Amino acid sequence: MTGARRLAAFAVISLAFGGCASTETRAVSATTLDRIKTSKTVIFGYRDSSVPFSFVGPDGKPAGYSVDLCQRVADDLRRDLQLPDLDVKWVPVTVETRVKALREMTIDLECGSTTNTLSRQAEVDFSLTTWITGGSLLGLRDLSFGDFRDLRIAVISGTTTERILKTALTGDIRWVAVKDHAEGRSAVETRAADVYASDRDILVGLILTAADPTQFVLADRYFSYEPYALMLRRGDPEFRLLVDRSLARLYRSAEILQIYDRWFGKIGEPGTLLVAMWAISGLPE
Repeated sequence: MTGARRLAAFAVISLAFGGCASTETRAVSATTLDRIKTSKTVIFGYRDSSVPFSFVGPDGKPAGYSVDLCQRVADDLRRDLQLPDLDVKWVPVTVETRVKALREMTIDLECGSTTNTLSRQAEVDFSLTTWITGGSLLGLRDLSFGDFRDLRIAVISGTTTERILKTALTGDIRWVAVKDHAEGRSAVETRAADVYASDRDILVGLILTAADPTQFVLADRYFSYEPYALMLRRGDPEFRLLVDRSLARLYRSAEILQIYDRWFGKIGEPGTLLVAMWAISGLPE
């Protein structure tokens, strides 16, 4: 990121906000915080191939943009709860298991690439927005996307991408079900599918980590609006407040730009929409 752009972005996200905190006391259960205080452990869920948001790094440990955000949450929990020896336990989750893992208290917070939707809010809760992207298609460079009417499209079942594409695209579409992003890219590489459908930034990550990134091409078209957020249990407002406070603090600091550079620096500077999201979500104390 250029020096001028970095300063401009930081100027936007570090604006001082006025106001005072509410003194309202709510009689709510803080079961997640009670368990964290008792066990001195917070349990985060992660994905194994949602590059560059949540994946297994070369050292075999969780890595990525969302993982870094959750690491910041853990740091703030240590300070805010006065638990300097708080341990972080990482549990792998998939598209199929992530909601169940939260509801059954297998994890406390999902650190992945999950889109915040109204239908999902019927089952779980979400933090402040962490990223904004949209659905697109990944294919081999010799592919002609044409009018998107005659393609074999690989997609993970049960995702917002699948639902939106099946509504947006008509014609002789053949759907190829895959279990994760790595399998989606492999389906394209082996020509088991013409394209893989997912969020555009996930597809960029798949290209950057491929053995030969030059063989791939992205469709120019966006098919959806996907606001990512960290997923947590419903009915636990005190824990959600601590998570949101941690994210807001981060968005008001220059560190969010460092985290961006770590995972997205190769694809350019943060866009205006993303910088605006950090600024809007950098809520005052």
